[in-house]
Amino acid sequence: MRLALISDVHGNAFALESVLQDVRATAPDLILNLGDQVEGAADPARAYALQAELGAVEVRGNNEEKLWPGGRRSPLSRKYGAWLGAQLAPAALAHLADLPLTVQVEGVLACHGTPDSAWESLLWVWQITGPNTGFYRSRDPRELRRMLEPLAADMVVCGHTHRPGSTRVGDTLVINAGAVSDQVDGDPRARWTLLERRSGRWTADFRTVTYDIAAAVHWAEQHSDFGEGEAELLESGEMTVRGDPG
Repeated sequence: MRLALISDVHGNAFALESVLQDVRATAPDLILNLGDQVEGAADPARAYALQAELGAVEVRGNNEEKLWPGGRRSPLSRKYGAWLGAQLAPAALAHLADLPLTVQVEGVLACHGTPDSAWESLLWVWQITGPNTGFYRSRDPRELRRMLEPLAADMVVCGHTHRPGSTRVGDTLVINAGAVSDQVDGDPRARWTLLERRSGRWTADFRTVTYDIAAAVHWAEQHSDFGEGEAELLESGEMTVRGDPG
């Protein structure tokens, strides 16, 4: 059994195209899409179309919840929301807003952040140090155990932190898939994760894919008012501001 995890595409059709070439070469049995599909400025309409045709099992991310009535609070977020609404059909936005918080398939529980919140995160916790600044610290392993043991899942998969990684909590394997777009570690390449079950045991292959960043930036500059920010983010691979940008 092979499962492909994609997460945090953030409207970057250029990164997603390259990832999907790699995904298809591995011939997965199922694709799980862990949310934050279109919130970005590198051709989000095409990014949505590429994801929609995958037939993936989907969960909603925190940015899908911004599509709910009143889900956007800051002026910048509302400005972006108006632009995004002109890029995607209402039915597409409604589909994203209506995605479930969690799904279970093949003994795997999938979520974006945690099983209880699309805004929180499992393996790492965002520690605020000042206005729009902070760092990720590892979650207390005892707290993580209390969160996961009642689920009785063979594996829990998540995204949101834009950091690939894994740990084991009792009999549960926990996988953070990393992000297709908007990296945090200074490496701007796209990420996805291949899971494979052999003889009842899951293994994870954290994969890195090169894509045409210049083309993604050019599209954002030509078609949106957010090109400067998109260029800084995609070229640096350093998403330094975390928290609730709603």
